[in-house]
Parts: sequence; C-alpha cells; structure tokens
Amino acid sequence: MKKGVVYLVGAGPGDPKLITLRGLEAIQRCDVIVYDRLASPRLLKHLKPGAEKIFVGKLPDKHMLKQNEINQLLVDLALQGKTVTRLKGGDPSVFGRVGEEAELLAENGVPFEIVPGITSAISVPAYAGIPVTHRDFTSSFSIVTGHEYKNKTYTAVNYENLAGASGTIIFLMGVANLETITTELMKWGKPPDTPVALIRWGTWMEQETITGTLADILEKVRAANFQSPAVTIVGEVVRLREKLAWVEKKPLFGKRVLVTRARSQASELSAMVEELGGEPVEFPVIRLQPPSSEAEQQKRDDALRRLAEYDWVLFTSVNGVSFFFDRLKELRIDIRTMNKARIAAVGPKTAEALEERGLLCEQLPSKFQAEGLLESIKPELKPGQKALLPTADIARDVLPNELAELGLAVDEIDIYENVVSTDGGEEVIELLKQKALHIISFTSSSTVTNLLKALEQLGVESPLELMAGCEVACIGPLTAETARNAGLNVKYVADEATVRSLVDRLIQQK
Repeated sequence: MKKGVVYLVGAGPGDPKLITLRGLEAIQRCDVIVYDRLASPRLLKHLKPGAEKIFVGKLPDKHMLKQNEINQLLVDLALQGKTVTRLKGGDPSVFGRVGEEAELLAENGVPFEIVPGITSAISVPAYAGIPVTHRDFTSSFSIVTGHEYKNKTYTAVNYENLAGASGTIIFLMGVANLETITTELMKWGKPPDTPVALIRWGTWMEQETITGTLADILEKVRAANFQSPAVTIVGEVVRLREKLAWVEKKPLFGKRVLVTRARSQASELSAMVEELGGEPVEFPVIRLQPPSSEAEQQKRDDALRRLAEYDWVLFTSVNGVSFFFDRLKELRIDIRTMNKARIAAVGPKTAEALEERGLLCEQLPSKFQAEGLLESIKPELKPGQKALLPTADIARDVLPNELAELGLAVDEIDIYENVVSTDGGEEVIELLKQKALHIISFTSSSTVTNLLKALEQLGVESPLELMAGCEVACIGPLTAETARNAGLNVKYVADEATVRSLVDRLIQQK
C-alpha cells in the first residue's frame, strides 16, 4: 500500500482566521485530522465530508494520549495510506514538540511537511495591545518555556542571563511556575517594578489580561484565580497595553453569538459579528429544499409555465428568488415570458437579489414584511389582475388573503420547503451547558421554531431552560413575537427587518 503523508500544521493562537493558507489547505485535503485543545474547533468545519477527527488534547492535569503515543499514531495512520493533518496550537516548532513527531515519521520513511503557524508568543501579546518590541523600549525579545519537564535533556532556564537582558521576555505555559519565574528574575537583578502581563486564552473569546509587576503579579494572579493556558510577558512594552489595547474595545468583544440562519445565508451575519469582535457559532436550524410533495411540485411547475399570464409576481425572500430562478432554469423557461408582470419585493435584500438577475422592483415598502409590501403597492392593484406568490411552504397567509379581498386572482406556490436541521447541534448544546453562548440570534420566525425543535430532536428535555442564560436578538417584531410566544426573553429587536439593523441593535444596547 502506498504511504500517506503527514502535515504538521500550526493552527495559530486560537482565532481561526490566523491560520496560514497552507495550513488551511492541509485541513481541507486530509483524510484524518489529529488535533489538540489549543487549535480552534472552528477550523474543523473546513474538513472534507467523511474526514476522521481524532482529539489528542492535553489538559493541565490530564493527557488524552502521551506524546510517544501521538507520534506512533501519526505513523500508523500514514502507513495506512491516509493523508493526515496534525493540527497544533500556535507554531508547532515553538515548544510544540514537532521535532519528536517529525523524527519518528522520518525514521519510518513517512513523507511529511512542517507548516509553520503564528506563534502565541507574539500574537497573543499583540491581541492584548502589547507589541513584543518597540523602539522606545526594546529591540529584542526572548521566548522561554515556563514549564519544566522532569525528564528533559537540555539545561534549565538561565534566569541570570534573562534577568540581565534588556529585551522583552515571553514565557509560554508558565502560570503554574509563575512564583519561580518572578522570584528567579528578581533574585538575579530584574527590578521588582518591572511590568508584567499575563494573557489567558489570547485571541479567543475568553481572552483575559491581568497586569502588574514582578513584585505583585503573583498575588494578583492568585487573587483572580487566573488559570492556564496563558502567556506571560515581562518587560517595559507592557506599559503600552493601556494605550494600545484594541480587541477589548470592539463592541462585541467577549460575546459568542449563535447564528441560526440557513447555511446559505449565515455568512453575512457571521462576518458582521466577527468584524465587531464577537465569535459567531453557526447552527443552521433551517435546511431549504425544493418542495417534496409531488402535488406541490406540479402546482409550482404549472404556474411557472404560465408566467406570461401574471400581472404581478411578488417575492417575499431572497430564498424565494433563488429557488424561483433555479427552477426556471431547470424547466428551460425564458424569463422574457414574464415581460407583462410587475415585480415587487418585501425588502432591500430581496430586491437586490432580483436586480442581480436584471429585474427592477416597484417601490420598496417602508416595513419589510407582507403588510408593508401590500401597503406600498396597493394603489397599483386592480380587481381582476393575476398575481403569483412564490413563497416558502410555511409562509404566512396575510398577503394572499389580502390580495384576494382586493379582487385579484392569486396563485401561491411553494417554491421551497423549510425543514428542521440538527447538523452541528451537539456542539451548540455543549456550549449552552457551559454557559459559553451569550446571544442567540433569530432572523425569522422559522429559526425560532426550528431551533426549539432541533434541540428537542437532539434529546434536550427543556430547550427553554437550557437557553435561559442567553440574550435573545430578533430581526423584527414578527420574529420577536414568535420568540416571546415560545417563552423566550427577547432583549434585542431590530428597527428594520435586516441583518445590518439587527447587528446595530446589538451594538447600541451593549
């Protein structure tokens, strides 16, 4: 059997966007990923379907696998002909023991590649507003292990040399040995008032920074029960933190936001949350698909083949636009057959989706919902006109009923179905149990009902109790009403039924 290949990849310090392009390629192409707790789990969403995931993370008091067992695992997987990505936090060659893993691979003739990552030694301080060099303070820095291995073969940390150096000193994995670090540095002449900072979970949502001096930092760390993983910075550059701290100033810093939109639409909200310092967790509880009923399929296709008859075609969502045009293409129907129809859309995003396909809408409603759409075009509606409404199977009946009352002949077709999806739900449930989700966002009434159903299908007895500690944000009054009726405590309601307005509301009320 042909041997596989092993990619020894640095995942960066935690923020999944800090991985290198080469590292991302290795994740995307592998058959098996072997990862630890300091690599962001969000990187796993880039795996190809069917890729195997093996967690070998190390906790301060527990190892899932010993290092020699991890080394052998990589060899065994590669000898099975698999492409393996070993994903390690930070840079694998900076106290990441990549040399030990690579040595055994080389001894067994397994091809491998070391993919550098952004080391936490420089990136974590940067996220805390502390550059490791600055021409007013220092032009050098040292990276030192803060964890002493009993069976190591190299000499101990030379604190005498470190204390005498003028540059920044960065200790990795040093919380447990902080007393030794501070005592030894002061013993060998480092001034007690030398600034010190400890940054816990740097670049993650849980990032926390504590500052002091060599003389008092240990007392502060103990008082705050400050735990690993953390990076320790010793040096004058720490004084820059108060002025340069930038991540904490972002309006959604420290907030983890659940995005429940369909996967095809989640990226817009996720990107906005990330840009504002938050962390989106995507759980698309909606899966969109063409109608499954043969009767509904026939009704849909009959209406589309009669496009030339309609005076109005009214779109109520971007999804409706997408499925409408996809089906026209499948049926080989020329869009020019609907040249008689006037086009209306329920909101700016829907109108934009139509414009991208060369169709301009009537005046947009002031309220981006069915009632607003009807109000905006009502003066143009005439009895006897024919209207087509391509909507979701769960759409409200307000619009077709009102149109019928005005004397129009209305054909409402299910252009797509909205079904419950539970993919990725286990991770969300775990975050909810850990109280690690802060905001749950809903962009439609169906996201509310589908989330509750999805949690129930995944075995949660009381979804409302599980979500009790989370703030709830809704895209508009109708969605908020659905959430409240379901028993949720809604804190944020967007002024307009748009994602931009929803995010603005989160910022305004933070």
